[in-house]
Amino acid sequence: QASFDVMQQSLALTTLGGLQAGDAVNVERAAKDGAEIGGHPLSGHIDFCATLAEVRTPENNRVLRFEVPAPWMRYIFAKGYIAVHGASLTVAEAGKNADGSGWFEVWLIPETLRMTTFGALRQGDAVNIEIDRSTQVVVDTVRDAVQERLGKLMPALEAFARERGITLLD
Repeated sequence: QASFDVMQQSLALTTLGGLQAGDAVNVERAAKDGAEIGGHPLSGHIDFCATLAEVRTPENNRVLRFEVPAPWMRYIFAKGYIAVHGASLTVAEAGKNADGSGWFEVWLIPETLRMTTFGALRQGDAVNIEIDRSTQVVVDTVRDAVQERLGKLMPALEAFARERGITLLD
């Protein structure tokens, strides 16, 4: 059993405010300098909550599909990294909707289910999501560079693209 102090901002942004004494959570120890990292580096800073939309159980696996609000899908892609409820995972599949929302899936092996709280998740549950910081920096830098270069032309380019059913920079 452990206890933690939580800031009000974290309670408002995450699922932590809904937890009760005795509820299980995923906790990873802080990385030690020079130690091997088994996933991707996590900061522990939650960006948003996603909703578990679907659970599938093919043989020897569990597939979790999460719904993601706009604009967060710009940072999520197949084979990219993401943290779900504090655990580093690889995105198996992802899809984006025209409004910038979308979904992603992770595939979990029995060992991951044994070592985490993912086995207890049910359709409709909210989960904490942390975007991989290096991905976020690259995406935001490219978006800013395009905006800086094409800023005054963007309204015309967007209108041109819209006429052809194309969405730019969601």
